[in-house]
Amino acid sequence: MTPDEREELIEAVTTAHRTIDPFTRMVRGHEAFHDLDDDGRRVAYERTLATRAIERALDPKGWTTTARAVMSRLRPAARRP
Repeated sequence: MTPDEREELIEAVTTAHRTIDPFTRMVRGHEAFHDLDDDGRRVAYERTLATRAIERALDPKGWTTTARAVMSRLRPAARRP
């Protein structure tokens, strides 16, 4: 794996976007995670922590993109009778 390919995988893993399994409606982990070695996963984890701290600092409610995604899924369920 080239350094550029590794960097692309790390970038993909650190994003907040996750697909939803159409059958189970569960959030799937990012496929790129499995293509990284232990050091790559460690780097992705550290970057994710830093990115989420920046997101919290910029959000008026102090939420990360992950928190907003979770809340958007919970709110419609809370409105059901």
